[in-house]
Amino acid sequence: MSDTEQVRGTLTRWAEAIGPVTLIGAVLFYFGYVSSRAQYEYFGVDVDVIGLGTQDYIMRSPQPLLVPLLTITLAGVCGLLIHLAVHRRLTATERRPTRAIRAAGATGVALLGVAVVLLFAYGLIRDWVLYALVTPLLVIAGAGLIAYAWRLTELTAEPATDDTGPGPTLRRSARLLLYLLLIAATLWTTATVAQWSGRGLARDFAARPEHLPRVILDTKERLYLRDGTVEESRLPPAEDQEFRYRYRRLRLLVIGQDRMFLVPEVWSASNSTLVVPIDDTVRVQFQYQNDNPGA
Repeated sequence: MSDTEQVRGTLTRWAEAIGPVTLIGAVLFYFGYVSSRAQYEYFGVDVDVIGLGTQDYIMRSPQPLLVPLLTITLAGVCGLLIHLAVHRRLTATERRPTRAIRAAGATGVALLGVAVVLLFAYGLIRDWVLYALVTPLLVIAGAGLIAYAWRLTELTAEPATDDTGPGPTLRRSARLLLYLLLIAATLWTTATVAQWSGRGLARDFAARPEHLPRVILDTKERLYLRDGTVEESRLPPAEDQEFRYRYRRLRLLVIGQDRMFLVPEVWSASNSTLVVPIDDTVRVQFQYQNDNPGA
């Protein structure tokens, strides 16, 4: 083997390995971003302002992806078992269940039609809470039944003697469109679940702020907070003392590139998120959790 062929083979193996890893990384980044955006939007913060990096979003993706991955895995196992049972029945009998196949295809068309109606009716029912979940699930069920009915029809049909002409090309094109539709609907469904996961995580933090680190903030200037939760006290004057005000009952929501985002430890509709720079204009202390290790 020449050096050129060896280098080409090495590059090919690297490309085959890097391709799936890049795709997985892109998927993890996307769902981590969707979940984080919904989470911090609950506290009035645009996630793009925080300045999180790619690795941060990837590290935040397992939680919103856990339920969809488990659901897809269980659905795949159930589908495989059903297919094995159907295939076993087809091979055990000479009677072709054309009526059942047609019924499955017709059901798929009906479900897909309902999904199309929901898509065009978005302007009227966009406030429906379950819209973003029901619509893609109908697309998945409808397109999946149609594709499976076509597959069963091919298994039970007589082998074609002539595979030329527009017929096979149209079937392959239609099957490809169905698969693309299934992929798009699956991404839509998973993104919706990721968004709900981020929103639920934010509501959990707001209801149980003890999950967030408690912060004591010292500032040189008064902040004039009006939420009624954060406690403000004036520090006694001392030599070389630059900080004049102390604020308690704050929790650390997230740390960005050069700033911290703090929220009051009691949720209220009138609360706001406090953005604090990480520099010498403030002094921050993180308190221990109230959990005595000797108790």
